Amino acid sequence: QVQLVESGGGLVQAGGSLRLSCAASGSIFIINGMGWYRQAPGKERELVAGIPRAGSSDYGDSVKGRFTISRDNAKNTVYLQMNSLKPEDTAVYYCYCKHNDGEHQVLYWGQGTQVTVSS
Repeated sequence: QVQLVESGGGLVQAGGSLRLSCAASGSIFIINGMGWYRQAPGKERELVAGIPRAGSSDYGDSVKGRFTISRDNAKNTVYLQMNSLKPEDTAVYYCYCKHNDGEHQVLYWGQGTQVTVSS
C-alpha cells in the first residue's frame, strides 16, 4: 500500500501564489507517473498537471504558463507551484501516483487539499 499526503493548500488572493506538495510513503517499489487533478463544486475532476518519472510534463490548458509541476524521486514527492492564481482555480486538488510493484501498476490518490482564490 502507498499513502499520499498533500500539503500547501489554503486561501490566497487573485494574482497570488501557492505551492502544493504531495509525499508518497508506504511499501514503495517504483513510482512512475505523479501529478495533480482538481475538482471544483459542480464540475468534473480535471487534469492539472502530470509528470513521469523521467520525461516531459503535461498540463491542463487552463493552467499552462502559470503552474509548474516538479518531483523529487529520492523523496517520492511531487510539487505544484501555482502562480498568477485566479478565482476559477478554486477547487480541491488531488494528488495521484502510479505505483509499480514489479507486477502491477496501481493508481493511488491523496485525500485532497482545498485551494481557494478570492477575487
